[in-house]
Amino acid sequence: MVVPWGSTLSLWLVNALNQGERAARLAPRVLDPAERRRAAAFSRLEDRRRYVVAHVAVRVLLGARLGVTADAVRLVREPCPSCGAPHGKPAVRGADAHFSISRSGDVVLIGIADVPVGVDIEQVPRPEVVAELSSSLHRKEAAELAAEPDHTKPVAFARTWARKEAYLKAIGTGLSRDLARDYVGTGLRPGTGPPGWALGDVAVPEGYAGACALWARRAVRA
Repeated sequence: MVVPWGSTLSLWLVNALNQGERAARLAPRVLDPAERRRAAAFSRLEDRRRYVVAHVAVRVLLGARLGVTADAVRLVREPCPSCGAPHGKPAVRGADAHFSISRSGDVVLIGIADVPVGVDIEQVPRPEVVAELSSSLHRKEAAELAAEPDHTKPVAFARTWARKEAYLKAIGTGLSRDLARDYVGTGLRPGTGPPGWALGDVAVPEGYAGACALWARRAVRA
């Protein structure tokens, strides 16, 4: 992918099935009260397991990067770019580290960098999902998908959605921003992406698509 000049980006893939028991053992002493409440609120075991694995893992990784224990990492929410309320992108209080988490199926994708970052992983959807959501994308992306053979449409859609969500997470808006506003491309390589941002695909297991967006006024190809 495109890596910003002088920046440090680390990406991790975590299997929620393989790490579920270990994360559950660590959770009571690693997660903060708000995270424990959120985990307990999930009605489905699979959703709870993915959440716990993702949040234990990101705390362990951030702690190692910052030189503190996982339970000492203070996670907060930045102000929302749209309304200013404290439900924007997650951040680390008092530390110059940016991170992003994405969960899909049994896989968790985590990105940590010294500049704003967003990651996303998506399972390849069913054809009817592609048909329903394609019109919400940028007009050029919708046209590209329409030209795809039927058997490749779901994969092309998944990589487009992953790129778009990675960028929207990086800027802090999430899906509250119009999906048709920004062009990221549907092809095997991302489009040029929004100005000032490096956008790249991430190697993920078969049946998934992954992407990362990184703040990069100056960038080099890696």
